[in-house]
Amino acid sequence: MTATIPVAVPRKGRPLEAVLDRLAARMDATAVADEICSTLRYEKAITKGRKTAEKNVYDRLAEYSDLSDPARPEFTLLRDDRDGKPRRVVFDSLTLERDDLCLQLIGREEPFRALRTHEFALGFDSADLVLEEVVSLEPEPLSTIADINERIDPRDTDVRVVTGLGDTVYHTLLGRSDVIAADDAEPTPSREFLTDYEGPVCISPRYERLVRAVLGTDTTDGIDFRYPGSGREEEADIADTGLGVYLTVTGSTAREHGLEVGERLFPSETVLMENIPEAGTDAVGRAKSLFTDSNIETALAVQN
Repeated sequence: MTATIPVAVPRKGRPLEAVLDRLAARMDATAVADEICSTLRYEKAITKGRKTAEKNVYDRLAEYSDLSDPARPEFTLLRDDRDGKPRRVVFDSLTLERDDLCLQLIGREEPFRALRTHEFALGFDSADLVLEEVVSLEPEPLSTIADINERIDPRDTDVRVVTGLGDTVYHTLLGRSDVIAADDAEPTPSREFLTDYEGPVCISPRYERLVRAVLGTDTTDGIDFRYPGSGREEEADIADTGLGVYLTVTGSTAREHGLEVGERLFPSETVLMENIPEAGTDAVGRAKSLFTDSNIETALAVQN
């Protein structure tokens, strides 16, 4: 008998692509995964004004979604927060089958919160969201995904991190050389430097709790958080402040603004999560096995 397991996933962006990439080979879904990713990238380009579409958004939505075929992906519309509040096509659902297991990927704006309310046994979201929502703030820093579960109060939520998917970019410390100048010939922004630092640090306001957890409350004592507000690239505001934390891939934009790329503080990565009371069935265990892999460095021991 085929078991259907609903899985909460983001509606767009890198975390959704990471999930689809992992499932592409393991559930013979390469074609449909590529279709979803290319569709959402195209729609993002339209929303951002980089492309112009001949058809209106409703005609495009009808073209993408074929409700008569259960194997086809479905999309939906959401209001985007950009100027004019345009409607944006985002992922809604996809059903994939392998042997006697059926995965029903269901788009949610906040998958982590959907697991917290016991709507799903399994789901995916950015590790950042877990830190921002439930991880306790402690004097010691939090530096790896493997440490997240130890910082979750079991009285607060039944959700735990199972594994990461490896789509890693890093929250990285950036600073002007004159701010971080020391006896070193080539000073580098680091946790060690922040230990004795007192002054402004520029961060996105949505990441303040994450940064406090990642640095530890002992380190953040004496730090005055500042928020970007100029409308420029965030690296420009960090350069004006002198020191900051930002998600970086290559660091090239930071260097263009005269910033030194320092220590990687925490990986921003898509993680598989489970709601422990809801995840005790054999079918859910088989669904998790599609994503757990001992070769993934961030894989955690499943804690039931």
